[in-house]
Amino acid sequence: MADQAQALGTHRRWVPAWHFFTVPVLVGNVVVVVMRFVRDPSIINGWAFLVALALLIGLVLSRNMPLRAQDRIIRLEERIRLQRVLPADLRGRVDELTTDQLIGLRFAPDDEAPELARRALSGDLKTRTDIKRAIKGWRADHMRV
Repeated sequence: MADQAQALGTHRRWVPAWHFFTVPVLVGNVVVVVMRFVRDPSIINGWAFLVALALLIGLVLSRNMPLRAQDRIIRLEERIRLQRVLPADLRGRVDELTTDQLIGLRFAPDDEAPELARRALSGDLKTRTDIKRAIKGWRADHMRV
């Protein structure tokens, strides 16, 4: 992925082992165990359902927790970068940007960031997707989780 150019349509990271094997297998496992429990509502089948559900929830949480930590790091990195690239009138307003907006701004090159930040602060660009759509020259991020 590091050699590929990124853009709005290509920046999402797909991890085949996660997205196309682990998650579908565990979701399928919950479905199979529920069907077995419905046909034979025994204690062992009920326990198997609880274990299958716990595995699925645990796996999803094991992915989401690092993503939340990554969002916090991105928030910090972007605040530092914006203090450097924004004009003086906007520097004092960096803390007004939401985490979602900062995450969107991480893809904006330094020359586009001031105008996009201004538009975000004015309410014109509310979400990370709004900001990503407004970026003209994509700044790739190949190090995300």
